[in-house]
Amino acid sequence: MKFALLALALLLFPATAFAGVKEVSEKVASLAPQAVVLVMDARNNELVAQNADEPFIPASVTKIVTAWLAMEVLGGDYRFETRFYLDDKRMLYIRGGGDPFLISEELAQIAKKLVAVIGKKPITGIVLDASYYPSDLRIPGIEETGEAYNALNSALAVNFNTVNAVRKGDTVRSAEKQTPITPLAIKEFLQRGPKGKGRISLTQDPAVSLQYAGELIAAFIERAGGSVKGGISTDAVPEDLKPVYIHRQSRPLSKILVELLKVSNNYISNQVFLEIGAHRFGGPASLEKSLKVANEMLAAHGLSADIHLEEGSGISRNNRFTARGLAKVLALFAPHANLLRGHDGGMNKTGTMDGVSTLAGYADTKSHGRVRFVISLKSNDGSMRFKLLRAIEAGL
Repeated sequence: MKFALLALALLLFPATAFAGVKEVSEKVASLAPQAVVLVMDARNNELVAQNADEPFIPASVTKIVTAWLAMEVLGGDYRFETRFYLDDKRMLYIRGGGDPFLISEELAQIAKKLVAVIGKKPITGIVLDASYYPSDLRIPGIEETGEAYNALNSALAVNFNTVNAVRKGDTVRSAEKQTPITPLAIKEFLQRGPKGKGRISLTQDPAVSLQYAGELIAAFIERAGGSVKGGISTDAVPEDLKPVYIHRQSRPLSKILVELLKVSNNYISNQVFLEIGAHRFGGPASLEKSLKVANEMLAAHGLSADIHLEEGSGISRNNRFTARGLAKVLALFAPHANLLRGHDGGMNKTGTMDGVSTLAGYADTKSHGRVRFVISLKSNDGSMRFKLLRAIEAGL
């Protein structure tokens, strides 16, 4: 069999190209003999295959799979929605729809449009409805820390459920001119923020996340010329109320995916992942629904044994991929390869955890055109994955 494969390779590749494949394989083996490395061309020929059957922890290259699933299920033009209601006592109800990009710039747009619709007469209070996500939602791998990558996922959250501020003594101010500082943000940053400038995630208590969302939305309504006189609470929107304003996220899904792949934001990734299941099966969103959709799609492409997901960002160490499985996902994702914007300017995505360094994506070569590659190392040496990629690009 090996002789037959070698003979086929000799027929398919010119002698110089085949020599390049051999030299690259040797170079890869000399640089990192224990690494998982797979390189495939557009005809699905395996140009380099080292330890390619060994399952590995993908870390953030998991986001490539999430992006593929999202483009297939939701589509690049999909937009998240947040709904606003006003009762006869001028109580403002807000129902979250899992929008991952309710950042300050978006909230400023929302407030301006909302005030234009409901007028400047004081709002008697804000009621937040986050029932689109279950209250006990927990993403495997997320821990109770102040690190921004551990931010709580929520149906209604602002600024990625994080606070970016500057602390000097007992004084806290916003680190962003576009973002007002709120009482809860000050309290949280004093308790858990660093001295000087930094970004922290809010606690894993959903009530804290919602309170901050309410405070920040109220602050933007005030900036837009409106007025909020009452407090902030949580409850379901009354069934008889109709929305006075439905905000559709200004960014289509395709642009959101560019950002999540570029900055490797776990919060955005799992918000998108949760929407996949809710869109297919209806709300409320749940991890179980999204995993069901993912597993059905993976099975349809013969990938059940090669791609195992626990969540959609890569923060769980129980996610497991094989190189051949991820390479097949890259083939399916190829029409959207331009969504990948690697730190080195290439079409790739890194993954990093303690003892894990991964890199996957597409590379353009002289003799073999655009190839798909997967690299995984059980190492904290993040530079080695790029050394391997450079060897692949130079030799092929």
